[in-house]
Amino acid sequence: MMEMQITRRRLLQAGGVVMVSSLLPLNALAGSPAAAGQAIPLDRISSFIALSADGKVTAFNGHVDLGTGIRTSLAQIVADELDVAFDDVTLILGDTNRTPDQGPTIASATIQVTSVPLRQAAAQVRQLLVELAAMAFKRPAAQLTTANGFVFAPDAPSTRLSYAELARGQDLHLPLNSNVELKSPQSGQYVGKPVARVDIPAKVRGQLTYVHDMRLPGMLHGRVVRPPYAGADSSAPLGKAMISVDRGSIAHLPGIVKLVVINDFIGIVTEREEQAIAAMRQLKVQWQPWAGLPDLSLDKLHATLEAMPKTERILRDDPGTTDALAAVTTQVNVDYVWPYHLHASIGPSCAVAEVNAHQVEIWSGTQNPHDLRKDIAKLLGREPEQVHINRMEASGCYGRNCADDVSADAALLSHATGKPVRVQLMREQEAGWEPKGTGQLIRVRGGLDANHQVAAYELRTSYPSNNAVTLPLVLTGKVANRPDVQQMGDRTAVPQYEYPHMRVIAEDAAPIVRASWMRGVSALPNVFAHESWIDELAYLAKQDPIAYRLQYLTDPRAITLIHALKKQANWQDGPAHRNPVAEDQEVVNGRGFAYARYFHSKFPGFGAAWAAWVCDLSVNRRNGQIKLNKIYVAHDCGQIVNPAGVRHQVHGNIIQSASRVLKEFVTFDSSGVTSLDWGGYPLLRFDELPEVDIQLLDNPHEPPMGAGESASVPSAAAIANALFDALGVRLREVPFTPERILKALATATSSSHANE
Repeated sequence: MMEMQITRRRLLQAGGVVMVSSLLPLNALAGSPAAAGQAIPLDRISSFIALSADGKVTAFNGHVDLGTGIRTSLAQIVADELDVAFDDVTLILGDTNRTPDQGPTIASATIQVTSVPLRQAAAQVRQLLVELAAMAFKRPAAQLTTANGFVFAPDAPSTRLSYAELARGQDLHLPLNSNVELKSPQSGQYVGKPVARVDIPAKVRGQLTYVHDMRLPGMLHGRVVRPPYAGADSSAPLGKAMISVDRGSIAHLPGIVKLVVINDFIGIVTEREEQAIAAMRQLKVQWQPWAGLPDLSLDKLHATLEAMPKTERILRDDPGTTDALAAVTTQVNVDYVWPYHLHASIGPSCAVAEVNAHQVEIWSGTQNPHDLRKDIAKLLGREPEQVHINRMEASGCYGRNCADDVSADAALLSHATGKPVRVQLMREQEAGWEPKGTGQLIRVRGGLDANHQVAAYELRTSYPSNNAVTLPLVLTGKVANRPDVQQMGDRTAVPQYEYPHMRVIAEDAAPIVRASWMRGVSALPNVFAHESWIDELAYLAKQDPIAYRLQYLTDPRAITLIHALKKQANWQDGPAHRNPVAEDQEVVNGRGFAYARYFHSKFPGFGAAWAAWVCDLSVNRRNGQIKLNKIYVAHDCGQIVNPAGVRHQVHGNIIQSASRVLKEFVTFDSSGVTSLDWGGYPLLRFDELPEVDIQLLDNPHEPPMGAGESASVPSAAAIANALFDALGVRLREVPFTPERILKALATATSSSHANE
């Protein structure tokens, strides 16, 4: 890949370079300001922008492109702020030797957070070039302007110098000025316009893009043998579970280079890939028996999550809430259950490593390269500076898959053989061991007062997740296998409605199975509860679901968004399920609404975009089959950098979340994951996709917000509310399978007959 050949030293050797440097703090995702005034040596990850003597621009960002098109959007920002052609900008993403450590690529934070210093650096370079030109022209800088890589005087167009000419002979390493004046949104040529993604041509042509296709001279192939407790967490005896390995069981196989055994880490290196697969399957290993998982079946998940030990964190507690809850006239006390989900990357994770005495080179599809660098250093007993993570594209993840694990596998096997080694997981290993989107229990208490208004609202959300430590660290015994409780249940746990009395409690719990971030994190389940509950109250109050919500909304952008969606979907005011169907009607139709703004951090104000759904669906009451007919989504992410990119993100969110809500759940036995292939983990098929209608609300004068997750957040509630409109029954546990539809209908029928 050409961009892998770009180094800062080569840029300097080209004859001159203008660079703006800054060290970013590790907690940059918390919105902390970058440290300024630092002199950054060229062998440190320090710079955001480099302008070479040929006028080309190289921009550096610590995040990566997970298939979201962020590489294109960042290039648009840089091109506009620098006044250069879009094609003259090259982005380096996530390379640990060349980009700042801006944390993992999560939380829809690239545009919202990590692009900010990049934009400031571009603006500062442009300002410096104008000042250089002012000295050359002997004119005030205020009389000069820039366009297409030139500085010139508008009243004398022939008085012009190219950026390349101005950069020649310069070596300016200056602290980043966070107060630098930025260009107005109207003055840009690229931001706000649909620009074709720069990564697509190479993929279409079959050029080297994906880590799965990476090959090195003399490269060997590896496969790993994992313990039999697929996806189990700290309760399993990981790191001390292996009893014996029968090395003779593969001695007859051709191509064996080395069998590597370090505690519970077992890897086989061979000359060819199929030889490694055969050896992996035939190697005889004796493991300690273990069957310590609680019952995580769909029918028992509520009880299992409820029984877990928890530590309360109060997120909000309005005075008088206890008394208000006691005085509720019509109680609506309900629980919502979210299942475990797979990231379900289409291709199992892969990595290539080349380790020698001085350097560790890793080619990886990780979404957190700088953290992986530290893990590899710890695993091999090296300094982090000796580890270079070359970030390449991989199968999509939208949360952590096994990319870090397999990178560590490759590092261990290359270290053991002294040769470059490629390792790819098998499908069952990826599905079994990838950190799951965790199961979640949300309990809501509250209800109506005598005037059919919300009297009080209490929500308790339990999110048993962890950071999913890079697995070989645990298997080799470098890191102890112990619980790692994460405070990630906060996301959109506090609803955006101004209820008179509210209490919100996050119940932190140790993970049951290996779990970590997944698109929407805890926000999607939390909003499932928020938006289902208020829909239920609107029905009890005999009011229109949207009008009832608007009573409690004060955010003007939310209100504008919802009104825009009503018009877009031709919403007809009136209560839900106002036209009950005849008992013999087989197929019924329903329409549901849900709204959310995704707050993806516990840091105040650190929120992403606004999104609202209207879902039109039909349900067959004989067999429980749901058909999503049309999904309307209105979306506001502030200033839109690339409308095409945002539209694709919204569309992807709709399809993925619909699949999760209707079909997806991980199955377990007492030893680990059992849904290890596509037959055991069905996804929404192409012939099941709904028609999608997307409305993007552009606010060019507002800061750009993240769009990677926000459109998924209202999904479950919108579908659940549409099901109620169609059937008159509430589904409070995802997924909404045909079996659950039929069970809910049967329960409702039995209850109705009992009350007659």
